[in-house]
Amino acid sequence: MRLGAALLSLLPSRREPQGVECRRAVSRMMRPADFIQEVDPLVVWASIALLAIGLVMVYSSSIAIAEASRFTGYQAHYFLLRHSIFVAIGVSAGLLAFRMSMRQWQQYAPWLFVLGVALLIAVLMPGIGREVNGAQRWIPLGPVNLQPSELMKVFVVLYAADYTVRKLPDLGSFRRGFLPMAGIILLVGFLLLREPDFGALVVIVAIAFGVMFLGGINVRLFALLAAVAVAGFVLLIWLSPYRRDRIFGFMDPWQDAFGKGYQLSHSLIAFGRGEWFGVGLGASVEKLFYLPEAHTDFLLAVIAEELGFAGVLVVVTLFAILIHRAFAIGRDAINLERYYSGLVAMGIGMWIGVQSFINMGVNMGLLPTKGLTLPLMSFGGSAIVANCLALGILLRVDFENRQVMRGRS
Repeated sequence: MRLGAALLSLLPSRREPQGVECRRAVSRMMRPADFIQEVDPLVVWASIALLAIGLVMVYSSSIAIAEASRFTGYQAHYFLLRHSIFVAIGVSAGLLAFRMSMRQWQQYAPWLFVLGVALLIAVLMPGIGREVNGAQRWIPLGPVNLQPSELMKVFVVLYAADYTVRKLPDLGSFRRGFLPMAGIILLVGFLLLREPDFGALVVIVAIAFGVMFLGGINVRLFALLAAVAVAGFVLLIWLSPYRRDRIFGFMDPWQDAFGKGYQLSHSLIAFGRGEWFGVGLGASVEKLFYLPEAHTDFLLAVIAEELGFAGVLVVVTLFAILIHRAFAIGRDAINLERYYSGLVAMGIGMWIGVQSFINMGVNMGLLPTKGLTLPLMSFGGSAIVANCLALGILLRVDFENRQVMRGRS
């Protein structure tokens, strides 16, 4: 509420500063050393470390399944090569995103959101969307598959921040401030549940209304929203047999260790085997066809088994640094009266924080099993590209903050 009051009190000057100096500074950054000096080094190095650890662990956790699968041509390096390509594309996309000013991102935000909705509709159309394991979440694009729900997370961050800045005087109104965004998110939620992709829905709802809360939405409306959201999620779980089974498997995975609790029980075994320093890189047993989705949803369990508590602690620390810096960059932008940029930075921090928390909680048995990848680390092209796009935008916010502060000094 303090942030919301500050935003509202300074509303007349909410436009993003965009000067020639920013464009000149970007054009000067030809070498990596110049780039590092112009942006937050902690964000850069934490991101590089997470991508690098993810690359190594995706390879380690996927060797067995790659060698045994006809789909991969029995090539042990199949997932490593594809993940390396995805990381390269993601980093390139992040650098391109960095070159766009925040004013441009704000101008394009509504259109990007419309594009995201169109892709969510397209993926449900027969002949366009691809179904895998009962879920229709991907659009085939030659040798790769596009997952619109991952890109939608970026678009929701950009659009929710733009909506909040435009609607600052109306955020206390249920009809003018809250209801339009609620209707939009309900539409997105309906499309995601048709895939189904319940995990993406949880993350997108957290992003959208988290940004509005930071922007100063009425506390009573937010409390009402939270109650309705919890009731809605409970209802969705109760009305869906497979979601109910996941809840029951989470409550006592050992009761049906070969059925509903299979994934969680083997994930817990991996954590138990790892102890303090792990069994050694590449020496995991659970990745040998025991733990399903070891290179995607349950990558952290393989990290825990091979690198132990120490390895998990390093990963958690890197995510904590990244999230802390995202909120710090957002706070700096707000202090500089760059409200859209500040909300975007905080929205990215919320996205990475919520998704990584859910994935880690699932791996550790603290939350019910949910199909969400570990940001920047798990195998998956669309997710890696979306994460790198978000980080490129975050670094752009920090870069413009520094240029504004330099101009004022």
